[in-house]
Amino acid sequence: MQDLLPELCDQFEDLVQVVVPMFKSFGAKERFSGEIVTLKCHEDNSKVRELAGQDGTGKVLVVDGGGSLKRALLGDMLAEKASANGWEGIVIYGCIRDVNAIGSINLGIQALAAHPMKTEKRGLGEINQEVHFGGVTFVPGHFIYADNNGVLVAPHPLLLDEP
Repeated sequence: MQDLLPELCDQFEDLVQVVVPMFKSFGAKERFSGEIVTLKCHEDNSKVRELAGQDGTGKVLVVDGGGSLKRALLGDMLAEKASANGWEGIVIYGCIRDVNAIGSINLGIQALAAHPMKTEKRGLGEINQEVHFGGVTFVPGHFIYADNNGVLVAPHPLLLDEP
């Protein structure tokens, strides 16, 4: 498989923003990209569940979990739901769980770490607000690209086969 991010950085150096290296790839899909949908939540994955249940065709969910390493914002059941609804991937500034099961789901997933504890369900979270972490501002409607080299964002599609 070709390394996408180095190529994009070479071609669009002045356009892209590269996230500080911090994420680990967990999903079966190592390379993914799409339109950004954001969610800001803290140790509550209620809104992750809500968004995973919606059509995510051509989109990547970017979850700002505040970098919390105390609870997992995504498990195998929500990852399966997101995959079934067409999401390209999920980037979580926080933790996931069910690592072995998630490794077989056809979904790109990058997160800080794994943690076995589930979240509380309080129904909290802000959808499609600009979020900032890793030295990058994630703007809903902009585009995100991820592979084993890292994560980067751009204000518009960089690949020919994107909308």
